[in-house]
Amino acid sequence: MKKHLLICTGLATLFSLALTGCSTLTNQTTTEADMQAYLLVYFKDDDHSLHMALSTDGYSFTDINQGKAVINGGDIAEQRGIRDPHIYRGPNGQFYLAMTDLHIFAQRDGLRDSQWQRPIDDYGWGNNRGFVLMKSDDLINWSTAKVRIDLTFDGYNEVGAAWAPQTIYDQATGKMMLYYTMRFGNGLNKMYYSYVNDEFNRLTTEPKLIFQYQKEVSYIDADISKVGDSYHMFYTPHDGTPGIKLASSTKINSDYNYDPAWYDSEATTSEAPNVWQRIGENKWVLMYDVYGIQPHNFAFRETTDFVTFKDLGRFNEGVMKATNFSSPKHGAVIHLTAAEAKRLAEQWKFDIKF
Repeated sequence: MKKHLLICTGLATLFSLALTGCSTLTNQTTTEADMQAYLLVYFKDDDHSLHMALSTDGYSFTDINQGKAVINGGDIAEQRGIRDPHIYRGPNGQFYLAMTDLHIFAQRDGLRDSQWQRPIDDYGWGNNRGFVLMKSDDLINWSTAKVRIDLTFDGYNEVGAAWAPQTIYDQATGKMMLYYTMRFGNGLNKMYYSYVNDEFNRLTTEPKLIFQYQKEVSYIDADISKVGDSYHMFYTPHDGTPGIKLASSTKINSDYNYDPAWYDSEATTSEAPNVWQRIGENKWVLMYDVYGIQPHNFAFRETTDFVTFKDLGRFNEGVMKATNFSSPKHGAVIHLTAAEAKRLAEQWKFDIKF
C-alpha cells in the first residue's frame, strides 16, 4: 500500500489572505438544539470550484460570495478542478469535505492537451482516478489531500473513474467511511466504500461494493443518512431515464434492500441525491440535481416517513429559493450553530441575521 502525505493548507490561503496554519480550535459536542442555520455546498460547471450558501430557515439560501467560488478547484485538485462536493459534520465536531478530482473542460480551458487524461475508448467519460479530501474544525482553515485510488492500492491501475465521494461516521468501527462511485476501465459504474484514516488524507481499506443493483447497468451517487435504526441510501441508477431510487438497511455498508420505486418527480434526468433534516422538525428534505434541463437546477421533495414525499419544486420555482446564485450542481447540506454560521459569514463579509 502506498501512502500520501497530508498537505496542510488554510482556507485563508485559498482566499489570498494570510496563512495562519491549520486551526486548533477545541470542538465541543453539539446537539440539534444548538443548530440554527444550514450550509449548502455545491459546484458550478463554469469554474469547477467550491461554492457555499447559507440559510437560517432551510428554504431561502444565499451564496456567501455572491455566487463566486470560495475555494478555487485549481488550487487543490490534481486536475485543476473539482466536482461533486459533499460536506459532513463528524461526531468530533469537525467538518469533512470530499470532492471528485476532475475537470471536464480542462482542454477547453488550456489546462490539458487532451479532452481526458486517458483515452476515452479505454477509460470512458471523465476517467479520473481520485478525490480531494479536506478537514476543518472551523470552516475557515482546512487540511487538504489529493487521494488517488490507483496509487493507494496495488492492482488498481485500471480504475476508470472515481466520482462523488461522501463521508459518514461508522459507529460500529469508530472510523470515518468514504463511499463513492467507481468503475474499472470503461465498464459499469458501481458504488463502493473504504475507510479513511483519522487525518482524513488516506484510504485505509480497499474499495468494496456497498450495494449490487438488480440489473447490469451503471448506478452512481450514493447518499446515506441514518434515521433511527435505519440507513437510507438514495442513489441514481442508469436504468432507463436516470433518476433517484432508495435502498435501506440496518447496516451502514451492507445488506441494502432493493426498492424498484423512483423517488424523484422529474420527467428528465436527475442525479446526486442528498438528504437533510429540517432543524427541530420530523421532516427530511430530499434534494437532487436535475441535470437534464438548462440551466441546471436543484429539485426538492419533503418526507416524514421516507414513504410518501411532497414536492417542493426546484430552486426559485416553488418554496425553495436561491437568492443570488444559479445553475448549482451536485450539492449537500449540513446544519450549523449560530456561532459557526456567523464566523463563516464574517470571513466573507456576508450579513446573516437570526
